[in-house]
Amino acid sequence: MTAALVQRIPLTVIGGFLGAGKTTLLNYWLRETQGKRFAVLVNDFGAINIDASMIATANGDTIALTNGCVCCNIGDDLSQALIRVLDASPPYDGIVIEASGVSDPWRIAQIGLAEPSLALDGVIVLLDTSALAEHLANPLLRDSIERPLAHADLVVLNKVDLVAAETLSAARAWLKEFAPRAHRVETKNGAVPLPMLSGLHLPELGEFTAAQAMRRRRGGDHVDQFAAWSSAPERAFTVDEVKTWLKAPPTGLLRLKGWIHTVEHGWSEVQFSGRNGSVRRALVARSEPALIAIGLAGELPVPALDAFWDSRPRRSLPFA
Repeated sequence: MTAALVQRIPLTVIGGFLGAGKTTLLNYWLRETQGKRFAVLVNDFGAINIDASMIATANGDTIALTNGCVCCNIGDDLSQALIRVLDASPPYDGIVIEASGVSDPWRIAQIGLAEPSLALDGVIVLLDTSALAEHLANPLLRDSIERPLAHADLVVLNKVDLVAAETLSAARAWLKEFAPRAHRVETKNGAVPLPMLSGLHLPELGEFTAAQAMRRRRGGDHVDQFAAWSSAPERAFTVDEVKTWLKAPPTGLLRLKGWIHTVEHGWSEVQFSGRNGSVRRALVARSEPALIAIGLAGELPVPALDAFWDSRPRRSLPFA
């Protein structure tokens, strides 16, 4: 199943209580794939309002889209649905699993840590800002709201346009206290900036130009500004020192991906998203080392990145 792969496929898991906006976010992502082919595993096709013009074919538990993406029903066995997707040729650029509204997305994400052909790209948890206070006040619902946040890389405060300023402030304060390590983005209609959803939407180093850096996100009424850093580390690292750094990265780092040399493995793949990082032997050799990182404008820890990776940064630019 993994022999034909040239790199590990990033896996993203989306969780959140019923009505938080998970399928709305998926719809947005599918429309804005930017040339990437995703396999989206869901429990219910009917909840995803896919435009008929985007559907290439529909057959049983699979819908193929005109942009190269595919939606698959999970059915009763997630592992079997995942195997079908991993056996696809050519392989998909990324896999997204929508957890049910009452399940723990972290348990699903463990697949990304155990399956050699996958790399866990992140756990995204949505909250309905307009209903958050009511849900937390209900002892029967509170655990379903809090449990998914324990391992969230990114928390999406959705539907912020439906609440008063004091309600939003209260939601921010609660989230800062309850999930202080998770990064947060506020949105309406699930329109999360794509680089925050997946490292696949980070610019490639060879194509990272100033024009791309200042590209504005379509479909919104504001610009989400990020800062980007890239470099080509020349020295070889030990796996232990990289793992130690990834366990406690500098504040302000949202994502990091790339390839470096390690003493133990030679070419190695590094991934970091929100609060989870990994360093593993690369499946194929690279022509040169390359790293790219993003953070919010004004918060990306460029000096700390330079200091650890011991390289000459190629670029440090804002982009959206």
